[in-house]
Amino acid sequence: MLVRLLYASRAAEPVPDGLVETIMQQARRNNPELGITGVLCHGGDVFLQVLEGGREPVNTLYNRIACDRRHRRVTLLDYEEILERRFSGWTMGQVNLSKVNSSTLLKYSERALIDPYALSGRTVSALTEELIVTASIVGRC
Repeated sequence: MLVRLLYASRAAEPVPDGLVETIMQQARRNNPELGITGVLCHGGDVFLQVLEGGREPVNTLYNRIACDRRHRRVTLLDYEEILERRFSGWTMGQVNLSKVNSSTLLKYSERALIDPYALSGRTVSALTEELIVTASIVGRC
């Protein structure tokens, strides 16, 4: 059974240079064996991530992330059983939210900044769909 999980978190400390790239390297190394695909969106100290795959591997990974001390306010925004993946082409895609067109962000938020704690899971899911359509996802590996 496939599931899709969407969560938000904030960095516990200022995000050092290279941290996102380190996370992406780990995901690209580990996710294929786990059958996990998805996208990591980041901007400032905010992280949004969609994980897709089998229920057990996705839940296990999410629980590991929730316990990771580099994160705070890890919040589950959406979780659903799915028929097919949205991110099947990526072991983990990447979006730098600070580089996304402000008009795209304004479609889903009061300001051109994304505060995932003030948005519904459906809204954040719609934003990730928009990011696919507008080719904002990079690091397609």
